Amino acid sequence: MKKILLLGLLAFSFTFHAKAETAQTKPEIGIDDKLGAQLPLDTQFYDEKGYLVALKDIVTKPTILNFVYFKCPGICSPILTELTTIVNHLDMEIGRDYQIVTISFDETEKPELAEAKRENYLSLVNKSIPDNSWKFLTGDSASIRAVTNAAGFLFRRDGANFIHAGAIIVISPQGKVMRYLYGTQYLPFDVKMALVEANEGRPSPTINKLLKYCFSYNPEGRTYAFNVRRIAGTVLLVLVAGFVLFLRMKPRKRPDSAA
Repeated sequence: MKKILLLGLLAFSFTFHAKAETAQTKPEIGIDDKLGAQLPLDTQFYDEKGYLVALKDIVTKPTILNFVYFKCPGICSPILTELTTIVNHLDMEIGRDYQIVTISFDETEKPELAEAKRENYLSLVNKSIPDNSWKFLTGDSASIRAVTNAAGFLFRRDGANFIHAGAIIVISPQGKVMRYLYGTQYLPFDVKMALVEANEGRPSPTINKLLKYCFSYNPEGRTYAFNVRRIAGTVLLVLVAGFVLFLRMKPRKRPDSAA
């Protein structure tokens, strides 16, 4: 009985410490990785024109979602500027292949400021883009928290400013989190691959399917890498199949006729 009680206490202690460590490792500010999470698409925001819109009416294709606040003195402006560079250089057409949704997490910011920021950043895009392909949204604190919490974007107000991370989040047309790209600079190839993944279940060009097969996401490096193992395995299978086919089609020597 004493041994059983001792084992029970040890098990309880281990479970308690494991939960405590999990609680401690969860970030208070930054990105809480929630791949596959469903965003609350019924949540409503004001667009840059001042109209109240639900996310489900905006997110209709693979979407680059980013959280900023328009008066940010730090990394928000570089992120938005980087997105204009992505639009300019990505070999996908915004409005057709993907879209961008920018949400302010400062509940005091209003549509007038969102519209001014939108005009400012769209002036840096050197191609014509459909009017609804990049939305700048504002909303109340409840709507903001509903979406940022679901997406794993954690931030905190610090006086007139905020403490927050830099990242863009690629979501599927159904509003599921597909990929996080961290920092303030993003490789167009990484963005394209994330959008291709987000397009799962919808028709896509053969070249995109080939890219998805040849490259896979590396969680440690937080980038896409050539999948050597997968390609090597495919090449090996092709060589084996070719060798077997060669043996089957190779003409057999006829035995010499008896004298």
